[in-house]
Amino acid sequence: MTETSAEFRCGFAALVGRPNVGKSTLLNALVGQKVSIVTPRPQTTRHRIVGLLQLPNAQIAFVDTPGLHSQAKRALNKAMNRTAAAALEDADLVVFVVEALVWNEEDELVLQRIARAGRPVLVAVNKVDKVKPRERLLPYLAELDRRHGFLALVPVSALKEKNLDDLRQAIAARLPVSVPLFPDLFPGGELTDRGVEFRIAEMIREKLTLELNQEVPYGIAVEVERMAEEDGQLTVDAAIWVDREGQKPIVIGAKGERLKRVGTSARLALNGLLGRRLHLNLWVKVRENWADNARALRELGLE
Repeated sequence: MTETSAEFRCGFAALVGRPNVGKSTLLNALVGQKVSIVTPRPQTTRHRIVGLLQLPNAQIAFVDTPGLHSQAKRALNKAMNRTAAAALEDADLVVFVVEALVWNEEDELVLQRIARAGRPVLVAVNKVDKVKPRERLLPYLAELDRRHGFLALVPVSALKEKNLDDLRQAIAARLPVSVPLFPDLFPGGELTDRGVEFRIAEMIREKLTLELNQEVPYGIAVEVERMAEEDGQLTVDAAIWVDREGQKPIVIGAKGERLKRVGTSARLALNGLLGRRLHLNLWVKVRENWADNARALRELGLE
């Protein structure tokens, strides 16, 4: 455990923003470990995920949240918005993540939510590696600064891991003076509050999302049904839930080739993430309109 001084700081910093601004990539980069899945698809993150960072002078519990969005028609989208809003309300500090040179209606919606919550907020201006020449960033930062009484504006690139130390220190300096909330990290010395079962299911969903691209947008969930130690390795049985019968052959692919690719990709990634051999069995199952079913969302841990 890190020794504390009178100025040791600790608290929850919620990463909040519209979909697809890079919140999960930023969380992983700040913590130094993959704790949240990442795909190019908006609204990939569905849960509240905590990633822990230990600094000499601070302990930061970063909270990754689903992107706040206005077109929340399905029960799943409404649940994601509630998850993000709750994390925002509970945070000691809000890290408002925006994309460099971009400001749209959903960014404005998020800022209004933050203002109503009354939480202290600083801005992480992400994806600055795409801004060339860099001088183009200056008027954008000036305009952003006029929108709200932000504590700080910190340009970063989560993907290229640029200027992250400045962001870490800016966040740490604005957390409450406190002893560490997590003196022994999470169980097993992990940097996230999410267990192995959750991380396995999420990794499978990441590989599915990357493989399927636009074919099955949001009608997929993954549920680990069984985990057991067998012959020196972890055997996992997981169900891939789709919400229409017609989606099942799309996920399986011709002669099962797509499902096999997803399984291989997920297994190799999990071997590295968990540091051990893993055997993965995948089945595709149909649960009609689960994304609009409150009971199904609860059973799948999404509500």
